[in-house]
Amino acid sequence: MRQLLPLFITSLLCLSVHAADTSELNQRIAYKTAGFPGEVSLFAKNLQTGVSYGLLAREPVRTASTIKLAVMIECFAEAGEGKLKWTEPLTVSAENKVSGSGVLTEFSDGVQLPLGDVMHLMTVVSDNTAANMLLDRVTGNAVNARMAGLGLQQTRVMRKILGEAGPEGMTTEGAKPENRKWGIGRSSPREMVEILDKLYHGNLVSQSASSEMLAVMKRQQDHSGIGRDLRDVTIANKSGALDHLRSDVGIVYSQRGAIAMAITVDDIPEVNWTADNPGSLLISALSDILIDELGEKGSGGR
Repeated sequence: MRQLLPLFITSLLCLSVHAADTSELNQRIAYKTAGFPGEVSLFAKNLQTGVSYGLLAREPVRTASTIKLAVMIECFAEAGEGKLKWTEPLTVSAENKVSGSGVLTEFSDGVQLPLGDVMHLMTVVSDNTAANMLLDRVTGNAVNARMAGLGLQQTRVMRKILGEAGPEGMTTEGAKPENRKWGIGRSSPREMVEILDKLYHGNLVSQSASSEMLAVMKRQQDHSGIGRDLRDVTIANKSGALDHLRSDVGIVYSQRGAIAMAITVDDIPEVNWTADNPGSLLISALSDILIDELGEKGSGGR
């Protein structure tokens, strides 16, 4: 069975690949994931050539903090529609403070910050309290309606980031019993790459808004997954982490093309909150393979 497993995974990968010669890519991905004690799903696309590759790409996954991309998009959309202003104040409150990533738990209750600053904190340092503040302002149901309007069927916010959130923290989707298992959000690797594709081509909200969202993502500070070993390469990404999950969604602006990818590693046996979590290391290795195989020699990113 151990000898047959890589062959089975190679066959599965062939169902999701769109390129002229994929034998080496199939083999490299299959052997890299075959011995890993967890579930791996991914989708990647060269945003200039359209060549793509997937493994369980349409299957729903827990998002962890990568769902914050959807919240950011809703903020930019509502700003473009005149429903909110980046300068309007949001108030830090004890009710929204939650442990984990971010800095706002150190702020005094009652401190007010411009909405734009809160959005940057949510995305750049993955501040959980900032995400809750924005979800209070725009609502998770509005985020989900926006995602549905973009044609995304899986990408949904389930609740605010509160360990045992009550009904006030739940969206309509999150209140469904079958959706409790997703935690704060659900998506799929393919849909996350669809979001990145739209951003890259300036098709989310507007060309200028898409460019600004990518600029925010380029300042994102966690680089333990996608492209962690790359040097002098721009990466626009958003990572996510749970005890037994690591996820990363981003665009690598390589010299061989702009490669968008979404990789989720779930059911990781070990709880390890260091940068060397085995899920993060696997995401890094897979991202290198995808860049190498999907990129074109002589092609530059932008």
